[in-house]
Parts: sequence; C-alpha cells; structure tokens
Amino acid sequence: MSARVSEFLGIAIYVYWRDHSPPHFHAIYAGQESLIAIEDLSVISGTLSPRPTALVREWANLHPEELRTAWHQAQNLEPLNRIEPLR
Repeated sequence: MSARVSEFLGIAIYVYWRDHSPPHFHAIYAGQESLIAIEDLSVISGTLSPRPTALVREWANLHPEELRTAWHQAQNLEPLNRIEPLR
C-alpha cells in the first residue's frame, strides 16, 4: 500500500507502507519510476529522465526531515503527512 505525499510538475512522489530498507521514496513521471534514497538522494533502482530526476532531487533537498518523517510513519503504518510541492 502506498500514499502520495507530494506532486509537482507532473511528478508524483509516493512512500509505501512497510517498504524495504534503505529509507526511500518513489518518484513517478510519464510512466517511468525511480526509487530514491532519502539520505543521499541516490537512485536505488529505476530510471527517470535527467530533468525530472534533477527536479526530484531539488525538491527532496528542501524536505529531508519531512521525508524521514514520512518513512517512519509508513514503517509504523501511520497516516502520512503531505509534503509541499516544488514551486
């Protein structure tokens, strides 16, 4: 089960309940998906085009604590907070 925690410029950001480590989020854009590590923003798997990847990293750099909180909420099966989109 997953929850959309943010969406901007056609990019959807999801966190999945009880997902595997390391802590990460899913970025989906135009039928492509990447799993991005929360701590260093490296791509764990998947492929997004360079521009959406750069936008996702820019957004994630603005919200590291919110992403960590969302990961912990998901691991504890708690409702997830929304995170401000990139503006």
